[in-house]
Amino acid sequence: MSALVIEIAGVEKSFKKGDRQELLVLRDIHLKVHEGEIIAILGKSGSGKSTLLRIIAGLINASSGNVYYRGKPVCGPMRGISMVFQTFALLPWLTVLQNVELGLEALGVDREERRERAIKAIDMIGLDGFESALPKELSGGMRQRVGFARALVVNPDVLLMDEPFSALDVLTADNLKSDLIDLWRSKKTGLNAIVFVTHSIEEAITIADRIIVFNSNPGSIRSDLKVTLPFPRSDLDPRFRNQVDRVYTLMTTQPQEERMQEDGTIKYTAIDIGYRLPEASVAEVTGLLELLNSPEHQGKMDLPDVADTLTLNIDDLFPLTELLEILRFAKVSKGDITMTEEGKSFVDADILERKKIFSIHLKKYVPLARYIYDQLIRHPRHRALEENFLSLLEDYLSENEAERVLGTVIEWGRYAELFAYDYNSGVLSLENLH
Repeated sequence: MSALVIEIAGVEKSFKKGDRQELLVLRDIHLKVHEGEIIAILGKSGSGKSTLLRIIAGLINASSGNVYYRGKPVCGPMRGISMVFQTFALLPWLTVLQNVELGLEALGVDREERRERAIKAIDMIGLDGFESALPKELSGGMRQRVGFARALVVNPDVLLMDEPFSALDVLTADNLKSDLIDLWRSKKTGLNAIVFVTHSIEEAITIADRIIVFNSNPGSIRSDLKVTLPFPRSDLDPRFRNQVDRVYTLMTTQPQEERMQEDGTIKYTAIDIGYRLPEASVAEVTGLLELLNSPEHQGKMDLPDVADTLTLNIDDLFPLTELLEILRFAKVSKGDITMTEEGKSFVDADILERKKIFSIHLKKYVPLARYIYDQLIRHPRHRALEENFLSLLEDYLSENEAERVLGTVIEWGRYAELFAYDYNSGVLSLENLH
């Protein structure tokens, strides 16, 4: 076994929500990173992936547990650990060379050595000739390359990356990933380990030696998968597709005791009023149901095929499949999605009938929608302010999440003509009585 570089021991993280209870984001994280490893952290949006990366970097503190770098506790930013962020975070008034030199300047490296090392790093990541350019002159891919150069110029032992390719177009991202893998395998950088967060299963399999799959709410490690495919890896390789299927299956299969009824059928997870509802539009859900209902698929598809057909990553796909399950329009299991009879009835109906079906399922299976509707029924004028419902949700969710969840339910309710909403006044009212 190679030398241990990073050890995460029982890390938990909570965020306070004003005077209300704390929100647990990470629970009991144990992870070891050894020399020579690239590790991908993969999970649904909001599962705490980026929070864990910032704890490893020493940018935020864990609520409990410890992180060790080369046996020393991480209590703040440490020499030897560099980070590349999702946003380019370049200073717009500085040139490429000056932006790359920033870290060295903070370390007290003299000007001549700073310049020499920065130019070498810029050459290494393919920006030779752009040393004097300002960030506004560069494309998104070139700006992210500057971010990589800035991280590598300090000769880090460990490189942390938070969704470093997500802001780039597909071709640019693929080129940058390829260059990063070449740099790593050439051993020109002195890097001994890379840990990166991603929302792309294919990206994780393309780059990583191990994939850490996260559970959500709170974030915890569900599985630690080894990827043994030789480099260069191609998504056309059947072995690559098998790995993709394996990860999708893992991410969509709940423990059997949670999913099986006594009669052997799959049961659905009940949700409460403060549930972190998925951000999915009715149009997207309808589109997915229509795809499933096509003669080609006859109500059932592999999720990787759905993702490819609709060009969705897991952060886009899983909210749709989760809403379909909540509404009982589909079942998801072992990497497959199967439309239910209720889902087929919905997609076969005309526009007005779809609204009625959606309204019935919304009231029956989404407690927040039912609560709003009941409150409007009880009010003498059948009206209520949205802030009343926001206040309720903030007992369960952060302020931002409460706003997002309420906005999502309002969108669903308006489509179903369950209630109306006046954006300017923030007033909800019964659709047919306001």
